[in-house]
Parts: sequence; C-alpha cells; structure tokens
Amino acid sequence: MKKMSIRDFVILALLVGVLILMSTTPLGYLNIGLLAITLNVIPVAIAAIALGPVGGLIIGCVFGITSFLQCIGIGGSSAMGVALFAINPFLAFVQRFVPRALDGLLLGYIYRFLKKRTHTSVACAVTGFASAFLNTLFFMAALVLLFGNTEYMQELIAGRNIIAFVCGFVGINAVAEMAASTILTGAIGTALNKAGLIGERKRK
Repeated sequence: MKKMSIRDFVILALLVGVLILMSTTPLGYLNIGLLAITLNVIPVAIAAIALGPVGGLIIGCVFGITSFLQCIGIGGSSAMGVALFAINPFLAFVQRFVPRALDGLLLGYIYRFLKKRTHTSVACAVTGFASAFLNTLFFMAALVLLFGNTEYMQELIAGRNIIAFVCGFVGINAVAEMAASTILTGAIGTALNKAGLIGERKRK
C-alpha cells in the first residue's frame, strides 16, 4: 500500500481539526427555520476525495466519536443520543460510530471509481451527495436494527411501517443535507484539485 506523504498527514490533521471544530460548535449544523442541516459529512467526503478510503475512514471515525460523545453531553447534546445511551451504552456507540466510519470508507472507493470515469468536479459532487445519503441510510438502519424493539423506538414509530417512519423522521432535513453536501463538496473538491492539493499522484 502507498505510504502517506507529509502532505497527506497535514491534510488529514487539518480535516480532523475542522471536523472537531464543526462538531463542537454551531458550524457543523446549519439551522434555517425548522431545518437542521448537518454539515459534518462534508469533511468526511473531502477526506475521502483527498486521501482515499483510509483517509475517509479515519475522518469518518472522528465524526462517529464526536457524535457518540454528544450522547454524554460532550461537545453538545443529542436528546436521542442521551435516550439511546440510557438504554444501552455499547449499542449507542455502535449506532453512532459504525455508520460514520463505514460512510467514510466507502466514499473513498466511490470517488476512485467516479474519478476514472468522469470529470473531477462531477466526481466530487457525487461523492458529496453519497456522503450525506449513506450517512443517513446507515444511521437510520443502525437505529432501527439495534433499537427498533425498544419501548423508546416503538413510541417514535407509533405503529407505522419502517419506511414510513424513516421518511417521516429524516424528512426534508435529509434532502437539504444532501443538496448542501453535493454543492459544497463539489466546489471545495474542485478548488483543491485546481490548487494541486489533491488529484492523481505518481506511484511506484
């Protein structure tokens, strides 16, 4: 496997710092009226674009850890996270961590696949969309699989089928997150590529 260069480590460190800053401040969440758009998926996508699957996995893990810490009131608070932690701390960690780590890993492969077949700006934009889409998909799947039979979740589901519950739960927020991630990741990824900070590198 290709060893990470000093530039790779610098980019990785910067993205870790950016994600931690976003996760512990309002920068990671754009509130527009009733909408609450999570922007933390964007650094994960940028890491996957710039550093491949390993970089995406690392930043995805950081996102997962910061998300779990909100279950215990560190770096913010999540009402659902607090409730899930009270039910089962270990499963709460799995539900918060694994979807984000898996998201970052897969994004690296998605970008590699797209980069060979389309323009960089398109590959970056689609990777941004996939970051938000997969994060929502994996997060909700883990929520239903791990906690679906609990009294807390049964009250939220309220007798609806799973698809209706998921669509109603994520609603327009998920659509807004996908749009924001697509646009911003496409713009940032394209700019970084033009600046020579990411892109194809010579390998031996």
